[in-house]
Amino acid sequence: MPDLIHVITPGDHYSPRTGSATSTVAHGLSAAAQRDGWGYRPFVVLDASTMRPRYDSATPIEYDGVPGPSRRERLADVALGRVGLPRRAAARYFRPAADAIAERKPAIVLAHNAPVLAWLLRDTPHRVVLYAHNDLLGTYTKSEAARMLGGVAAIVAVSDSLAAQLARSLPRPLVDRLHVVRNGVDCEVFTPAPGPRSVGPLRILFLGRMISDKGPDVLLRAAAMLGRDDLEFAFVGSVGFDRNAAASPYEVELRRLAADAGPNVTFEPFVDRASVPEIFRGADVFVVPSRWADPCPLTAGEGLASGLAVVASRIGGIPEVVGSAGRYVSPDDPDALAAAIAELVDDPALRQRLGAAARQRALEHDWSWAWANLRAVLDRL
Repeated sequence: MPDLIHVITPGDHYSPRTGSATSTVAHGLSAAAQRDGWGYRPFVVLDASTMRPRYDSATPIEYDGVPGPSRRERLADVALGRVGLPRRAAARYFRPAADAIAERKPAIVLAHNAPVLAWLLRDTPHRVVLYAHNDLLGTYTKSEAARMLGGVAAIVAVSDSLAAQLARSLPRPLVDRLHVVRNGVDCEVFTPAPGPRSVGPLRILFLGRMISDKGPDVLLRAAAMLGRDDLEFAFVGSVGFDRNAAASPYEVELRRLAADAGPNVTFEPFVDRASVPEIFRGADVFVVPSRWADPCPLTAGEGLASGLAVVASRIGGIPEVVGSAGRYVSPDDPDALAAAIAELVDDPALRQRLGAAARQRALEHDWSWAWANLRAVLDRL
């Protein structure tokens, strides 16, 4: 049984207490691999200081981490790459993780959002797969990509949209190693409410990081346009993964916008993963108002699995997640978003149909489905 080693970003937590997307994906795939029973044995490489308790889906391999690169160092890395030199700060940051597995028996290494790892492990017997959750290569020239990633066994992107972005930075031989494995969802953890909510206004939910890219301000502007007292708008999340952190300037601006949207707007800071399924079950409509080309948002799949009618921006990989089980609007268009929400609010039968379609789509795209797609790539290696 071959080893499958997930290397996540140094300092990232492999814990149900956080909502890190990369760790959630590694956990979902590892749990599915465990259920598979005979294919691959999952491990995860972690900074020893990271949060506990940890998911039990993968065996941890620990190391002592180092501080991450400063903004100046990241800019210097880009300049080094342009003149044909390795990115020193990135190499320093990932070196402890690479050293932790370099001497292990040959394995497949999934380098999550870590292009430099392929170069660090170039003289080892491991087969490295770059697992891209975002456009990691936007600052890479094709010659740097060829130099740093020439030894990768494959490149995995989490959506067709992201794969198209990555391909623009890759030379032809590496484009030929590019595969798409979309994220799955845990349909046993995320489940519909046992019945419709019988009291109170309909709840419209935003759940995610409170940053401009995710578009919560677009939803607040749509709420102000609707001006309805039969609706409640719930915003759950913070700028990061610390509910006690001071509000960012953007979060302060959201509170100001909320005053224009009326009294039925609530804010809840970041919550741990264990609390998220119940929050979904307490909602009637889930909104994904991203203005950024989000490659494959996990929350969209979790909203589907929770049996919610979904309204989402038609951008990036979001339509690949939601499919025909939701309503779409143009990004950064509060008028269109308000109209889509009003349609769902005023048509309970439509909400019910979309909710049922959402749940069915999630069941067809769970983590076992995602693992089967990844395994098809790995088996060919």
